[in-house]
Amino acid sequence: MEDAVIISLYEARDEAAIEATAAQYGKLCIGIAQGILGNREDAEECASDAYLRLWNAIPPAKPKSLSAYLGRIVRNLALNAAEKKRAQKRGGEVLPLLEELGECLPQNQGDGEIGKIIDRFLAAETEENRRIFLRRYWYCDSTRQIAHRIGLREGAVRLRLHRMRERLRLELEKEEIDI
Repeated sequence: MEDAVIISLYEARDEAAIEATAAQYGKLCIGIAQGILGNREDAEECASDAYLRLWNAIPPAKPKSLSAYLGRIVRNLALNAAEKKRAQKRGGEVLPLLEELGECLPQNQGDGEIGKIIDRFLAAETEENRRIFLRRYWYCDSTRQIAHRIGLREGAVRLRLHRMRERLRLELEKEEIDI
């Protein structure tokens, strides 16, 4: 089913919209959440919560890309759930990942400008490097998972990520953004 049809179901307050969303984007949602949470049950719960958030957001929201809009909702819910787990356990895998990327990102800068710079940075990278970067920092895949998916050695993936973070840091400095 196309996004426009699903969105029109939400606007009509038809509960079939949730079923259509789950059928169309369920694997994506669970994949994003599971990459962050590391647990299938928690990921499924996060996906269900995302469908409810989407139900409450549309209308008035009318996203241009339903998958991107829903993906962002799921990712934020999963990050919040991971943070709660981390606070309870004082551990977890998401915090080190965010710290890894935090080495080259400023702490107190506007989200929009940084996002545009990252978009330009990724557009200048090779397709494979973009995939590696997004798998690591959007989907929270491990370097082992990325290596397996792309067909590289894990050390090669880590090296590419390190070099990309360094190039991103230099790009941000060139744009006079304090890190």
